[in-house]
Amino acid sequence: MNKNLALKIVLAISVVGMLFSGYLTYGELVQQSCTAGGCSALLGIPVCVYGFVMYAVIFAFTVIGLKSKK
Repeated sequence: MNKNLALKIVLAISVVGMLFSGYLTYGELVQQSCTAGGCSALLGIPVCVYGFVMYAVIFAFTVIGLKSKK
């Protein structure tokens, strides 16, 4: 498997993760309801927000990796 294929797979996984965690974040923050079971928070912030941020960071690094010439 070459580098570009691996990065494209990681990119696709990060997009799916952002969509799912974004949906959960929207449900908890905007609609004030738990969309998938029990609500949990860490330091007063819903856990799904942390997931969204982590997937967004992975997405950004993957895009940078795909744009690099090396």
